Amino acid sequence: MKILATTLVLSSLFFGTPTMAGSNHDHGHSHANTPVNKETVEKNAERVLAALIENKKLDNSWTSATASSSEKKMINGGPEWLVIFINEKATDIEKKKLYMFMTLGGDYIAANFSGK
Repeated sequence: MKILATTLVLSSLFFGTPTMAGSNHDHGHSHANTPVNKETVEKNAERVLAALIENKKLDNSWTSATASSSEKKMINGGPEWLVIFINEKATDIEKKKLYMFMTLGGDYIAANFSGK
């Protein structure tokens, strides 16, 4: 099951929309996944964070970042998980927080520094 989850997360990175290109991202698609709990969504988000670092979308200073909060929010009319990572080592104050959007089923949607 872990291999399947990792494969799905990594394939969403390679075949999804570019994540760090701007503050806009698509919240319009929904998944028929079973909702996951906070612990599971944070573990999934940490795997995505590691993949973003490995794929050079984020610099290595994010390696020590962990999820500082996660909550379900209504975003553009639909429920999603919002997981926030804080990088204490970031020198740019505007890039100290990474906002990661996940489906209720724990799948990666997008990430950015604006939270929008």
